[in-house]
Amino acid sequence: MLIRSKAPLRIGLAGGGTDVSPYSDLFGGAILNATIDLYAYATLEPLNNGKIEFCIDGTDRCLMMDSVQEIPLQQDYELFIGVYNRVVKQFGLSPLSFRLTSYIEAPQGSGLGTSSTIVVSLLGAFVEWLNLPLGKYDIAHLAYEIERIDLNLAGGKQDQYAATFGGINFLEFLGNDKVIVNPLNLKSKIVNELELNLLLYFTATQRESARIITDQVKNVEQKNTQAIEAMHNLKAQALQMKDHLIRGELAKMGEILRFGWENKKRMAQSISNLTIDEIYEAALNAGASGGKISGAGGGGFMFFFCPGVTKISVAKSIERFGGKVQPFKFTSQGLTTWTI
Repeated sequence: MLIRSKAPLRIGLAGGGTDVSPYSDLFGGAILNATIDLYAYATLEPLNNGKIEFCIDGTDRCLMMDSVQEIPLQQDYELFIGVYNRVVKQFGLSPLSFRLTSYIEAPQGSGLGTSSTIVVSLLGAFVEWLNLPLGKYDIAHLAYEIERIDLNLAGGKQDQYAATFGGINFLEFLGNDKVIVNPLNLKSKIVNELELNLLLYFTATQRESARIITDQVKNVEQKNTQAIEAMHNLKAQALQMKDHLIRGELAKMGEILRFGWENKKRMAQSISNLTIDEIYEAALNAGASGGKISGAGGGGFMFFFCPGVTKISVAKSIERFGGKVQPFKFTSQGLTTWTI
């Protein structure tokens, strides 16, 4: 028997960073994001030999140990171990025996919510195997707690909910970790046009989002007026984009993305750098009307809104920086699990 799960990665269209505490606790956050057809997969194979195996697919890295109630954290396997420890503890289970393998279709640290999506897919495999009584909100919140509380990894809340629910969503982040997922049931022609006009570009660089997010948190805690005002503007950007998408006013997308990008750079110094700025300017000069980094910043994926037929010229203008255009389609499905 094999238990499978997959969860989609996401691009953050607007409001990124306002889901991070303490901003979301103090002021409330809002994000608009969309899941795409790049996935984190997990395969769980039950064993009866009293062993646990964690494997990172595509590498020769596997960790094997005796089945125990709680596993000490080990480098490279923190996400596996965090999910296992929480599941066993929260549901009062005896030590389990299994082989758990993960695979992801994008580099970690690329700004598409990879770590959180891996956690959701791993957690989904246990939910399927053990028939755990968890709905979508429960899974997303549990994944958030595993990352942010159990493993003490810096970050926000959007990725876990995007990966679990899937689709194009307007997410609200309130005090006491309350999250409201509002699916945008857009007309198919709007989704198709948005998909056609967005160009996703991997800068061929990865970054550690935790450092950027730590700077952002520090700015809020120290009441940095510029950073907090920028986050207020990003929250307003998410609301603007939601309203324009619902009305099908895609001509406003580039302007809203530019507004968001200028404010995002004010949240923390490490969000942009000279190379990112050069790529951005080249894309605008080639016909893009706006764009931004997806995720915390500092590298990874960027995307641009390319109106009319400018997508090809924009792609040619930025590929000279050594990165790669990533084809994608939006997906409406979130976490999916099955048994074979």
